[in-house]
Amino acid sequence: MSNSSILPRAWVFRRKQAWLFVVSVTLPSAPRCSADDLRAYLKRLRPDLCVLEGEEEGDQDEEGFVLIEDKEEEEDGEEEEEMFQTQHSSGDDWEVSGFVLELPPRTVGLTWRLAYSTSRHGASLKSLYRKLSAADSPVLIVIKDALDEMFGAFLSHPLRPSEAFYGTGETFLFMLHPRFKCFRWTGENSFFIKGDLDSFAVGGGSGHFGLWVDENLYLGRSSPCYTFNNCCLSETDDFRIMELEVWTFSS
Repeated sequence: MSNSSILPRAWVFRRKQAWLFVVSVTLPSAPRCSADDLRAYLKRLRPDLCVLEGEEEGDQDEEGFVLIEDKEEEEDGEEEEEMFQTQHSSGDDWEVSGFVLELPPRTVGLTWRLAYSTSRHGASLKSLYRKLSAADSPVLIVIKDALDEMFGAFLSHPLRPSEAFYGTGETFLFMLHPRFKCFRWTGENSFFIKGDLDSFAVGGGSGHFGLWVDENLYLGRSSPCYTFNNCCLSETDDFRIMELEVWTFSS
């Protein structure tokens, strides 16, 4: 059973494994504004960094900002909780920064947590519904298919069995790899999210779903739909799922 996520490594951290900090130390021989300017620049350049205040002026011999990478090994057999950070890195293979900008404002500053993964929890739509039964936040569905393409959907509400379509215009479809693109609500209809016992769908119109997945989370289909005016998310209309992950928000 795999312990790694299909999301870009720069997005995923393990608690107690790797955190990067910026330590701010007041410069005795330089104007205070220089340190403030550098702090602001680092936070703007690397929003994923945690800026820590240093000692009071005169309490440190070393001067300047220091980047410290703190790594602590996990204990054998200890299962750490993976978290998805809404951040970006210039080294990502995909347009991570662009994807983050597509997220609704209410998600800013929140932490993503892996709620369900076929590699960890098995491939069952019923199990996925159970895992999300207590969720009260938007969710991110990421799919990796047999051709190593990655795509998915951002849902305004958790996935659940429903008699009709539900959700809001925050919902959108996206492609991550090999190219990045998001498909927003067109306003043509409100076919956002539909959960059945034997499948779930995102987007629809004229008998076509933007994204459809079967009850075994193994077979899927993507077609252009009126809801998002999307293209086929996968290389072919029908695809086989190698891994599916669902991420939720928390403060």
